[in-house]
Formats: sequence, structure tokens, C-alpha cells
Amino acid sequence: MSKQYSQKVRTNPTSSVPDRPGLLFILSAPSGAGKSTICRAVLDHFPDMLYSISYTTRPPRKGEQDGVHYYFIAEDDFTNGIERGRWAEWAKVHDNYYGTSADLLDRVLNGGQDIILDIDVQGMRQILNRYPAGITIFIMPPSLQTLRSRLEARGTDSPEVIALRLKNAQAEMAQKELYRHVIINDQLADAIAELIGIIEKCCS
Repeated sequence: MSKQYSQKVRTNPTSSVPDRPGLLFILSAPSGAGKSTICRAVLDHFPDMLYSISYTTRPPRKGEQDGVHYYFIAEDDFTNGIERGRWAEWAKVHDNYYGTSADLLDRVLNGGQDIILDIDVQGMRQILNRYPAGITIFIMPPSLQTLRSRLEARGTDSPEVIALRLKNAQAEMAQKELYRHVIINDQLADAIAELIGIIEKCCS
């Protein structure tokens, strides 16, 4: 994500006990379905909600900043973290590791703050094993053809990469029934409003 969001835990000046435990929102979508844009809009709407920044062993790409887009760490540090149970979920993709800090999630949720994760279906399964109360939301494109058009319009991927992304999208969309909520992103403003409504209902 291009915008940095503070990860300071909110504190209650009159009590160390939060009014309620924090809520964990787990957002998944195929590449090109608009998940990052929707997630940014939600974070703008809920300024106290945190965004979990993932850790990775891959090198930063041009324009990426440590602690903003990812936390970039050495492979030895990551694998040591696996052995110590540091990651709430992790995966190895194209020879690079990616993971979510369990310590951050525990600290934020126990402190009564809400947090949103942007992860794939595999990561969602791992997260729910540790946090079964997590609220899962899947963002769907209206069709694969629409998704293809969006990917082609970005102009960042070769036809071979687009074909792979579409194949992966089909596999991910086939698992949408694993999610508590499914949002079809046909009109972006409507999809954002629908997700905000889901979060408001869960928080009420």
C-alpha cells in the first residue's frame, strides 16, 4: 500500500482495560480486483483502524519504503521467526518469504483496536487457525473478462503474467464460500460503501 498508517496502539487514559477486544478484518481478492484501493478508502474512513504491514525477504522495488509497503528483513531472520512462532501466517512465494507478525496482532487486538489484513486465501486459512473470530471478506471482480481488462489496462504485466494472474484468480474465486462476506467490485464506490457498512455493523 502506498500510504503509511500509524501502528501505535490506542490507549484509554482512564483505564488500562479496553472497552472490547479489537476486531480482526481479513481482506482477500484476486490481483486486479481493486482490493488495495478499497482498503485505503476504508482506512481513511476509520482513522483508528490499523493496517498490518507484512514482512518479506525480497528486496524493495523502486519506490518502496521499509515500514510503509513492507518490512524488509533478511531470510535468516525470517526463518528464525518461523521456528520461534513469530508469524501469524507465512508463505514462500517465488523464493521469497512473506509473513504477518503475530506479536503485532496480539498487541493490537488485546489493546482494543481494530486491524485489517490484506492477504491471500492461503494466508486467511492460517490466520483463522490462530484467530478464529477473524471477520473474512472476499472482493470479487464482476467477471473474469472484466478482471482481464483491468489487468491489461494497468500496462504493467506481460500477457504471460496476466494469464497466470487470471488462472490464480479462478482458483481463488472458487474458494469465496470460505469467506463470511463477499463483495462484488463492479462500481468502486459501491464496493467501498458495502465494506464500510460491514465494518460498522461488526463494530456496533
